[in-house]
Amino acid sequence: MNRGQSFLLLLIGSVAILTLYVINPFVEYVIASAILAYVLYPFHVRLSRRFRRSLAGRVRRSLANRLGNMLSALLLILSAIVAVILPLAYISWVFVRDLTEIARGNTDIDVAAIEGEIASLTGEQVEVGEVLATAGQVLANTLFGGVGGIVTTAIRASVGLSLALFLVYYTLLDGPAFVRWLRLTSPLPSNVTADLVDRVDAMTRGVVIGHIVVALLQALVAGLGLWAVGIPNVVFWTFVMAVLALVPLVGAFFVWGPAAAYLVAIDEVAAGVFLAVYGVLVIAMVDNYARPIVIDQQAHLNPAVILLGVFGGIYAIGFTGLFVGPIVIGVLAATLETFREDYDVI
Repeated sequence: MNRGQSFLLLLIGSVAILTLYVINPFVEYVIASAILAYVLYPFHVRLSRRFRRSLAGRVRRSLANRLGNMLSALLLILSAIVAVILPLAYISWVFVRDLTEIARGNTDIDVAAIEGEIASLTGEQVEVGEVLATAGQVLANTLFGGVGGIVTTAIRASVGLSLALFLVYYTLLDGPAFVRWLRLTSPLPSNVTADLVDRVDAMTRGVVIGHIVVALLQALVAGLGLWAVGIPNVVFWTFVMAVLALVPLVGAFFVWGPAAAYLVAIDEVAAGVFLAVYGVLVIAMVDNYARPIVIDQQAHLNPAVILLGVFGGIYAIGFTGLFVGPIVIGVLAATLETFREDYDVI
């Protein structure tokens, strides 16, 4: 390596470090925008093709292509705002409100009935209210840096969300060109680069659709059951189930199972039995049938690894880490698998 190449590599490394430093406050939103654009891109391809066809003959072909891509990207972003971002913002607000109340020791759960039932069964007096408050404080500290950091997090999230929408727009427009540039710039042989890109694509699709979407679907179905039987703080417990549901078969049970027992403990036996039956016949079936259908068979990731990515991501960068963490680990797994197979590493 000559002096010029050494200087260029040093310059690239220095600028890369400075770039990471600049985007670090919003790195989770940058990654989240890439994930959202990745999910929306197949729809963008079909929609932009329709727009181009409708504009063909009215304007020049090159202009029709640009307008078709722009209109498709704008329409998809507006659809994402209405279908995803606004509902998620409302759910987040309710979740933060419930979490704040729980962390302060205020909850609509009949704590006295639970403590009395535990005392009658074990002979021990357990302060359930203090346990819930401590758990709420730990969760608030992990997600927002404490109850006092919620306002700061909300302001930062608003700015980050605006940035993410702009990034999604330009990623939809220029994403394919960026992937082509990566393929051409990669120092790896073309066949290894193609193999790596295919593996990362399959792994990301399997993680996002096969694990996270199924977990969110199962949590929503379970949340409807909790709401139907009158469990308080439904949004809070639905969020907890969304994380736990990443563990197949038994994840969400750790919430709806105790909830059914709680209803029986406070003499609402019919509601408790209904929730238990609903959990076995409906909630569990979502996991048993939906997960094998939607998981890409090329993306083999152990659920324990997914769960580690979820908790690590949440702890590292907050709520967005729920999605970012598993994908980062999935990309690492795809890279290691490519290295093992293409370079004959035993």
